[in-house]
Amino acid sequence: MDLFTPYGKSETQEAAQNELSMPLAARMRPQTLAEVAGQQHLLAEGKLLRRAIETDRFSSLIFYGPPGVGKTTLASVIARQTSAYFVMLNGVESNVSDIRDKIAEAKARQTLHGQKTILFVDELHRFNKAQQDVLLPHLERGTVRFIGATTENPYFAINSAMLSRSQIFPLEPVPDADIIALLRRAIADEKRGLGHLHLQVNDDALAHLALKADGDVRKALTALEVAALSTPPNPEGNIVVTLAEAEESIQKKAVKYDRAGDGHYDTISAFIKSMRGSDPDAALYWLAFMLNAGEDIRFIARRIVICASEDVGLADSNALRVALAAAQAAEMLGMPEARIPLAHATVYIATAPKSNAAYMGINAALKDVQEGKTLAVPDHLATPTRKKLARLRGVSEEATTYKYAHDFGDDHFVPQAYLPEGRVYYHPTTNGMELRITERMNYLRQNHLSDDK
Repeated sequence: MDLFTPYGKSETQEAAQNELSMPLAARMRPQTLAEVAGQQHLLAEGKLLRRAIETDRFSSLIFYGPPGVGKTTLASVIARQTSAYFVMLNGVESNVSDIRDKIAEAKARQTLHGQKTILFVDELHRFNKAQQDVLLPHLERGTVRFIGATTENPYFAINSAMLSRSQIFPLEPVPDADIIALLRRAIADEKRGLGHLHLQVNDDALAHLALKADGDVRKALTALEVAALSTPPNPEGNIVVTLAEAEESIQKKAVKYDRAGDGHYDTISAFIKSMRGSDPDAALYWLAFMLNAGEDIRFIARRIVICASEDVGLADSNALRVALAAAQAAEMLGMPEARIPLAHATVYIATAPKSNAAYMGINAALKDVQEGKTLAVPDHLATPTRKKLARLRGVSEEATTYKYAHDFGDDHFVPQAYLPEGRVYYHPTTNGMELRITERMNYLRQNHLSDDK
């Protein structure tokens, strides 16, 4: 780096000199906002981040999201767009001394050449509190413009002082259509891409690479490069990449499953309805289909948890416990072992007795809350302060006295109104363990409940 040459080459620009020896994913790194794949929720016309970049009005930014969605790329594009010097540190490798050195260089650059510096810290969550604290006064003074990137939730991984000085933007997995468009650009680009190879890639191969990349642009470009460089040219001198080569390059067999389209929703729908319909064999098949297609195990686990509560409910409360334990175990284990607790929970829920009474009850209650007038809390259920105010209004002491259920007989039950007017939302079934609830509620209603409930 040369501090004494105005607008000297940044680390990104210096790397560009060796472009030909770089992997395709690095060579195809976007140079402008228009080239950035995905992230339209942040970069579309009129969005806050785009306005901040175009008007050069930002100080500290934190990007978070899964690997390969463009956090580093976007930081580099911002530096290029705002004519700032781009300096990169890594949260794993850098220490306090490295940070101070970069800060000192940024001060000198600003003093000598009037050029701003963007300090980009990758894996920001790896910075300890001391490292984060070193940056704080310089963020306050504007010595550097700071951009951090993390795959972890910043509200848990980053200290509050840094969060309060930064704008936080979540980056999402890149849609398949955007990945395919980027792959086509790489195929055609003779300078940075693979255009010099006379490369032809079938549409189904491109779709497969995009699908299996799982929103990770880097993974898709790397797989394309592997396929292109490992496939011999045909007699005409063209390299033709078919679905078979694409499968091998990304090491995943293709199945007809569009993770962002009908295949995704149809399959998860079949999976849930099979569990609800008490067919463990069908449920296991659709589970296997999704796992083989590379579906996110957390998505599957969430659907199992929902089904356990919505469709099994109080007919077997253990179903929710099993589903939650399976979700935790699957995330801890990862694939391929995650299939075991997921299958465990799937079979349990499919074979359990079913009741959606609690689910229907909360829906009915929410409907009343949203569409009806707000009901006041009865005086006898209110706080002591509210009760005193009620008595000042002339409400009797009896009407403001709460009856403690455990003081009343073996049933531990006493009739009193818990709503200003009688409403029934929960209608238990006679399935499984919910039969006991039905019997108890019928007993209480027949033997104890007064007219005001």
